[in-house]
Amino acid sequence: MAHRGNRVACPENTLAAFRRALDDGADIIETDLHVTADGEFVCIHDATVDRTTDGHGPVAGMTLAQLKTLSASNGRPGFEEERIPTLAELAALLPPDVALAIELKTDRFLWPDVVYQLVKELTALGIRDRTLVLSFSQARLQAIAPVAPDIPTGWITISSPWPARGPQLLGPYWPLLLLNPLYVWLAHRRGQFVAPLDPTPDRRVSFYVRLGCDAILSDNPAATAAALRRIRNR
Repeated sequence: MAHRGNRVACPENTLAAFRRALDDGADIIETDLHVTADGEFVCIHDATVDRTTDGHGPVAGMTLAQLKTLSASNGRPGFEEERIPTLAELAALLPPDVALAIELKTDRFLWPDVVYQLVKELTALGIRDRTLVLSFSQARLQAIAPVAPDIPTGWITISSPWPARGPQLLGPYWPLLLLNPLYVWLAHRRGQFVAPLDPTPDRRVSFYVRLGCDAILSDNPAATAAALRRIRNR
């Protein structure tokens, strides 16, 4: 699972990062979703544009047209023309065998009209059947479920060493698997998948394979895929 694309080789959450992750062989592209002032879904992690672009201010206070004037290079030479992508622009890159994991980063996803619009857009883009919805907020996941019970949800946690009931996917912060080595086994007994929250997993890939984790998150999908190949070829 490519965490914000390949954010080692490229600025995070840009089309360049997503393309690179696809070239790396990622099975799932993970991104973060915010909502603009005019109701467009955009791929950016922070609530403001300050860290990753050459602009300043809250994402929710800007229109899509305003956001598109900003460089999303995160100060990295050679990427000055990168812009904050829309959900639709990311969807257009996805091959039919690659899934999308979108993390809901704002409580605007508690608003029924925003949830309905998101589900409508996923359907129109033809990716509803291969989209996962993620959040640290169970309330945001619960807002999605009644509108689109067919879309799998995933709960991310940095504190709970026990699998929560309800979500189809669980993303525990990786040290929690050391605290509770039975975490993956317990989740699998309930039919849940596990993808540890560990953007730099390469030193722990063999550990995740032994536990039976279903996906491995990575900032650098090429390196992580190579680590997996080495383990499989032993």
